[in-house]
Amino acid sequence: MTKHRIYSVSVASVYPHYVAKAEKKGRTKTEVDEIICWLTGHSQQSLDDHLAEKTNFEDFFPQAPQMNPSRSSITGVICGVRVEDIQEMTMREIRYLDKLIDELAKGKAMEKILRK
Repeated sequence: MTKHRIYSVSVASVYPHYVAKAEKKGRTKTEVDEIICWLTGHSQQSLDDHLAEKTNFEDFFPQAPQMNPSRSSITGVICGVRVEDIQEMTMREIRYLDKLIDELAKGKAMEKILRK
């Protein structure tokens, strides 16, 4: 089975799209960073380092300090697929992040996005 091409894409190449999507809806880069750090356990510095190193998605999530255990409560549809039904773990992590950014852009409160 061949890997999806998103795995080889650098997080840094998609990151500006996450920020633009959020800012277009009146949200901030800081909130995008907070979401990514919440999901992965990265500090702001380690996130910045991965962006500078152009780490791809396939390596980004396994290298995360501590994936948030509350991420399993992220449910819903992204790209026509229910995130909770995705079997492949790297793809599920990518879609979790996509879903959180969508929630941010839709105006959801940070407390709800971060499952507090």
